[in-house]
Amino acid sequence: MRAIRRFTVRPVLPEPLAALGELAGNLRWSWHLETQDVFAHVDPELWRRLQDPVRLLGSVSPSRFEELAADHAFLERLGRVRDDLRGYLADDLWYQREVPDAPRAIAYFSPEFGIAAALPQYSGGLGILAGDHLKAASDLGVPIIGVGLLYRHGYFAQSLSREGWQQESYPVLDPDELPITALRDGDGTPAEIALAMPGGPDLRARIWVARVGRVPLLLLDTDVDQNPDHYSDVTDRLYGGGSEHRLRQELLLGVGGVRALREFSRLTGAPVPEVYHTNEGHAGFQGLERIRELTVGEDAGLGFDDALEMARASTVFTTHTPVPAGIDRFERTLIAQYFATEGGVLPGVPTDRVLALGAEDYDGGDPAVFNMAVMGFRLGQRANGVSQLHGHVSRDMFNGLWPAFDESEVPIGSITNGVHLPTWLAREFRELLDEAGADIDGDLGAFAQALDTVPFSRVWETKRDLRERLVMDARTRLRASWSKRGAVDAELGWIDEALSPDVLTIGFARRVPSYKRLTLMLRDKDRLKRLLLDPERPIQLVIAGKAHPADEGGKRLIQDLVRFADAADVRHRIVFLPNYDIGMAQQLYPGCDVWLNNPLRPYEACGTSGMKAALNGGLNLSILDGWWDEWYDGENGWAIPSADGVADPDKRDELEAAALYDLLEREIAPRFYDRNSEGVPVRWMEMMRHTLESLGPKVLATRMVRDYVGQLYAPAAASARALDGDFSGAIELAAWKRRVRDAWQGVRVEHVESHGVDEAAEVGAELNVQAHVALGGLTPDDVEVQLVYGRADADDQLRAVHSAALAPIEAFSGGRCAFTGTVRLDRAGPFGYTVRVVPRNPHLASTAELGLAALA
Repeated sequence: MRAIRRFTVRPVLPEPLAALGELAGNLRWSWHLETQDVFAHVDPELWRRLQDPVRLLGSVSPSRFEELAADHAFLERLGRVRDDLRGYLADDLWYQREVPDAPRAIAYFSPEFGIAAALPQYSGGLGILAGDHLKAASDLGVPIIGVGLLYRHGYFAQSLSREGWQQESYPVLDPDELPITALRDGDGTPAEIALAMPGGPDLRARIWVARVGRVPLLLLDTDVDQNPDHYSDVTDRLYGGGSEHRLRQELLLGVGGVRALREFSRLTGAPVPEVYHTNEGHAGFQGLERIRELTVGEDAGLGFDDALEMARASTVFTTHTPVPAGIDRFERTLIAQYFATEGGVLPGVPTDRVLALGAEDYDGGDPAVFNMAVMGFRLGQRANGVSQLHGHVSRDMFNGLWPAFDESEVPIGSITNGVHLPTWLAREFRELLDEAGADIDGDLGAFAQALDTVPFSRVWETKRDLRERLVMDARTRLRASWSKRGAVDAELGWIDEALSPDVLTIGFARRVPSYKRLTLMLRDKDRLKRLLLDPERPIQLVIAGKAHPADEGGKRLIQDLVRFADAADVRHRIVFLPNYDIGMAQQLYPGCDVWLNNPLRPYEACGTSGMKAALNGGLNLSILDGWWDEWYDGENGWAIPSADGVADPDKRDELEAAALYDLLEREIAPRFYDRNSEGVPVRWMEMMRHTLESLGPKVLATRMVRDYVGQLYAPAAASARALDGDFSGAIELAAWKRRVRDAWQGVRVEHVESHGVDEAAEVGAELNVQAHVALGGLTPDDVEVQLVYGRADADDQLRAVHSAALAPIEAFSGGRCAFTGTVRLDRAGPFGYTVRVVPRNPHLASTAELGLAALA
């Protein structure tokens, strides 16, 4: 019998236990061990199964609450943990102590947030990164406000058919059973925002708030009574639906997210953000809503160009994909329909200006589409990729937006991702380091130093315990998966012997797009079997990952791997665990000895799973891509040689798979099984210690967030403040840009003279250059004339480019001016130079910002 309606009955806690509700209401419990221990004491078995305080408290019997309310030792412990949380929320931390003139608040928009398994609003790396960003910001005291969507079905739950085909299910998530609360108005009614929709009623959304330590996370939910069904379904699931459905989600996230921030500030007194961080292009429409506020909203008064400068100055855009197919692109006709000047989402905002922001109006672009990443770059004065290599790939990928500049000068920087240590470090490793006296929360270098005082035998014992825990967890998941596939208990006795805590364990877990190459390991199945079944030095593989529901190719890769792992001769050495999530990951990373990553280089933007493994004593075995490309040092893991120049993809896979097998057979397995008299692999442990020493301080999300504050957030706030006040700065900057663009066709380098060197110049000589420049009606203050120099290749192309500003020395008639400067030749080899003119204004973040340059 099916219920016609359902709702959640919340428990009433006895007054002495009220702090349990306070602790459950803040997601800090997901990374705070002492809080987890309090909930485990309430009901150990329930906690082991649920790992969710809200559901735990809703499942505990009233009699158990009465027992706890009379347990003075428990109440004292509960009070200590509650006081610790209150102190954490109130204390001045790094940001308050170390960042002068800091932004008063920073809005962080993302389509997904991976905070905890109890809040399943994520699909993979982008969401986990966003969750770690919020947690690290909380630990540092950075005043971020997260903005996302509340998906009624989350992403999806994954299972397998008997034939190994991925199956998706979409369980309904009840907000009342999640660690979130409704934002309410003064009279108790739920706060809502509304968006105009073309040809229909407004799209309405409630605002839910998740407390991530000190950071509030606002989640918008369209499942409200006023919405028709097709609007209620806007927040049905993450990355689902067709193009128009995705557009509505992204409008809600961007435009609705800004309106939710305004409601949150009005109702709570929270400061209005000074900086707006767009985490990938999905949330790019937030900039258009802020332009609307300044042009036709209550604070109207600016023209579009003026408002654009205000919005750009305070916006940071992070791109996460090096794969063009990973960027959202919509038909321009669909965007025009939703942004019609009258009757669209942002009435009063000119449709043609909106379309221009996302136009692929560059060589190789498609004039029929609206590109969300392109809009992100045009609406954000500061932009970055998520590793050094990804920054390079992004500059090359989007060079068309700045065609007058070489790739190295494209204004896209890089901040390499990091991971949240308290979330991903196994409790056993944390306790080991605590015993050694390491203040790993306060000192980034203390992590590795502490292990110098711990005997290898103790660390090795801890690692074996973690491997055994993974083995037991994997067997439980494997049995559940096979049962769901239709197997009966009589068929599953082999699972009791699947995997071993004493075998070299390799982990591989991630989303399953083709470029991540889930099945590269299957390239030579016979050789892989020999590695798995080696009588003296066997390996075992624990694999997990989800393919997008619409990705038939990804599902086929999973099926190929599952069919191989199903074979009776190897199934005790290789397993595929369905429904990869945070809960599984927290068992998997600590339990693995080696973390495998074999993407098609350079398509891994960063990839943080290997960072989490490294923090738990795992060694990386990876293609030199993403973060591994910049932090591999030859001794902290292994680099799989990549066949970058091979055009045939099959041949490339064959070569790289062979290199992978060679490393496993000749280097990794021998080192793991080379034991001393105490059974400890000393050379392996030395490599583990070096991994922690070399990577520990780098891979932390606190390092990442500090980088964002110093390199992007604080400069963005300073730029916005310089334009703010009566907005005169923004008006002047917009007028200056118009004047420069109108005049630029008349700017040219007419003549260049050099002195002081000849074709046989020596190191230490000085090159003096004088350039005569036509300014086209601009003044010398409007431009910077640069001597651009570097190594010259056989085609006279400059490499390793540097620039030096030339100073104006003489003005001539007709708007011409002479500039001069000197450069010292400090290295031998082929040298070349040219002269370039670029716009100059103190409010520009880079010389390439306008995309204008005049070359000699």
